[in-house]
Amino acid sequence: IVFTSKKILKFAIILLGASLSIGTILEVGKFSLTVMCFTLLTCFGGGYLVGKALGLEWKLSNLISAGTGICGGSAIAAIAPVIEAKDSDIAYAMSATFIFDMIMIVLFPIFGRWLNLTDMAYGLWAGTAVNDTSSVVAAGYAFSEAAGDFATMVKLTRTLAIIPTVIIFALVNLRLKRKAMVIDGSSTLKDKVHFKTLLPWFIIFFVLLAIINSLGFISPTVSSNAKIVSKFLMVASLAAIGLNTSFKEMKKSGAAPMLHGFIISLLVVVVAIAVEYFMGIV
Repeated sequence: IVFTSKKILKFAIILLGASLSIGTILEVGKFSLTVMCFTLLTCFGGGYLVGKALGLEWKLSNLISAGTGICGGSAIAAIAPVIEAKDSDIAYAMSATFIFDMIMIVLFPIFGRWLNLTDMAYGLWAGTAVNDTSSVVAAGYAFSEAAGDFATMVKLTRTLAIIPTVIIFALVNLRLKRKAMVIDGSSTLKDKVHFKTLLPWFIIFFVLLAIINSLGFISPTVSSNAKIVSKFLMVASLAAIGLNTSFKEMKKSGAAPMLHGFIISLLVVVVAIAVEYFMGIV
């Protein structure tokens, strides 16, 4: 179980890179990137403040924010090994994002019609505010085929945010280790923290595959199959994490993580539609 939850998860993340294309950014245009910038700032900025207010440990708070702001379970799975998160934190973050994804699938088409959104406006809203890729697809196509197509494209672009986010969190974790060593009077960081800690090997291969795929060296068939295998391995890894999780440990956090997830999800939904309104898209 431990091998599946730790090692297989890293191979799943590497394969995910083969399904990402940096060129997708050009297809969805500058409007979606603007909305995504605001939703990501809301997730991590608002998530930090909400986490502080609720007394959550920074790793759990940021896992929930990453899951909400980027791509649900995939973002949580990619960031967790980099910040050395506990299995209970991963399980809690996964639960929080999954619950609100299910709610969004039902409510988004209803509110989209109530707001009288166009296919593009709704697709942009769903693609930037709903968490997991499968949930974006479900919410998008529940409105219309055109909205589903655009929402999916926006979501794939949003998924690319995993790359800089993982690198940033690797740097944050390194800085916190440095501070801990100074406080404990341990030996210098040079003796203890190596390049692989700053940028883990699986993230390097993940980024390389994303670049290779963007340059067109990976065929659409191989890319599609790599994504299927990645999802399968990711599900197996997350299931292993669930089996290896102590529910007694999760209980110690109480309802705070769920409340964190609810507040951040609501903020993202409101901010995404507000930015579209001020940009004249709605």
